[in-house]
Amino acid sequence: MIIEFVRYSDIKDLSSLGRLRKLLKMAKDDKIVLLEGRLKPQEEAELIKMNMEEIDDEFKGIEFAIIDAENNESTWNKIRTKLVNIMLGYKPGFTIIGPASIIKEIKQDPHKIELLMKENEERKKNKKKK
Repeated sequence: MIIEFVRYSDIKDLSSLGRLRKLLKMAKDDKIVLLEGRLKPQEEAELIKMNMEEIDDEFKGIEFAIIDAENNESTWNKIRTKLVNIMLGYKPGFTIIGPASIIKEIKQDPHKIELLMKENEERKKNKKKK
């Protein structure tokens, strides 16, 4: 299993579809992606749709979760942060995306994400069943 950190600046110049394809391909390659920032809501919906279309005997789909960095801020800080983000094109927050064959469960609340992964034995059994 590989955990790969992706800065949003590394994918921001890609088209929306290009971003989604890149992230989905990484998950299909059994990588857990830690994305700085977050996708647009429309992209999140499209990622779910693309994921459902890709599911087969070998690819069990993805799991993903988002932490919104702005939830804890005061109103003034939220306004200031939004203005800076609009000017810089940055999406605050954090996104984790990974293959369902590795990720057992993602628990999240506004302040943290708990990622529970399947044991190697459990993943090996699933691959042998194919």
